[in-house]
Amino acid sequence: MAQKEDYKLRPIQEIDIERVLDWRNSDRVRVNMYTDHIIGIEEHRAWFERMQQNETMLYLICEFKDRPIGLVYFTDIDRYNQSSFWGFYLGETDVPQGSGPAMEFLALEYAFEILNIRKLCCEVFDFNEKVIKLHKKFYFTEEGRFIKHRIKNGDYHDIVFLALFKEIWSANKDKIAKVVFRNQLIN
Repeated sequence: MAQKEDYKLRPIQEIDIERVLDWRNSDRVRVNMYTDHIIGIEEHRAWFERMQQNETMLYLICEFKDRPIGLVYFTDIDRYNQSSFWGFYLGETDVPQGSGPAMEFLALEYAFEILNIRKLCCEVFDFNEKVIKLHKKFYFTEEGRFIKHRIKNGDYHDIVFLALFKEIWSANKDKIAKVVFRNQLIN
């Protein structure tokens, strides 16, 4: 069973560019992203350069026992209002069971305790029920729904808007940690 100490987040580096591009272009990641075309290396390198210069964006590699397994990102970081959007995905498929919840735990801990975010938001396609359910197990609440907001495979889909406040995280962090790092379902 994986322990919290087995996972860590670190800033994305230039050595990660090709690996992240492979992850991002995989069918299982692209299906849940707003931008779902195959991204070329030039476009990806341009994104990397823009991201490094943009203080409202932060991309982190998640490692399991020093092996990169996924990406956590924060966008629209608003220091004045202490809010941000976020997302994550597992890049590798051969990871220990529970790596998704472990990544979410580390991301929330980073957002609220390192970035000092007060409100963390995310947008999820309505068909991505597994991720919506996971977020709700971490005490995210659905604040709204953008009806037929984004096109995917020729059809318009709803976008579910979820948010979590720092005080809710703080009140439940220990309970969540006990569950996540024992590979149990969160109540």
